[in-house]
Amino acid sequence: MVEKTTIAAVKKALESSPERNFRQSVDLAINLRDVDLSIPKNRIQEDIVLPHGRGKPLRICVIGGAELAAKAKGVADLVITPEELGKIADDKKQAKKVASQVDYFIAEAPLMPQIGKRLGIVLAPRGKMPKPIPPGADPTPMIEALRKTVSVRTKDRKTFQAPVGTVDMTPEELAENVDAILKRVTSKLEKGRMNIDSAYVKTTMGPAEKVL
Repeated sequence: MVEKTTIAAVKKALESSPERNFRQSVDLAINLRDVDLSIPKNRIQEDIVLPHGRGKPLRICVIGGAELAAKAKGVADLVITPEELGKIADDKKQAKKVASQVDYFIAEAPLMPQIGKRLGIVLAPRGKMPKPIPPGADPTPMIEALRKTVSVRTKDRKTFQAPVGTVDMTPEELAENVDAILKRVTSKLEKGRMNIDSAYVKTTMGPAEKVL
């Protein structure tokens, strides 16, 4: 059950957001306390499936052989074969272009070492290393889940943001997405809720409203 205060904060953020000629995102900002993020094990790195998705299409790429490529065709936004992978890796400009245009990558598990060696330098810093999938598996369920996923990364910063949707989603939908992220982040903190100093929700151009 989502807190009424969360729904109220989201409603206020939407109502106070100025009109713009583009669809604004809604973001959640979280401020941590009493957490030493210089220690890697204390950092949060989570992929969270949002109950109501991101409110906008995410681009998914599948890297795999003929069988996986055939199953991914028409479901994924981009399919790359092992042969094409080599050509892309050899062209750094093309590799960066693909990395910037795709939100999430899925790759056949046996190809992971090759991808790490050839494309890791481009994908890893962007937090876009592929999710492995067994050879011959149906990628559809994973693709559908990733289309509703948000990646939360603190790195070494105590303040971090994550998109929870867009302004054309309902306050209740956005509040449930906010709640999903807060619960996951809290579960990863040593002292749970006590390690969260505050949390705010805001639209791209609007003022921040306090959730916690």
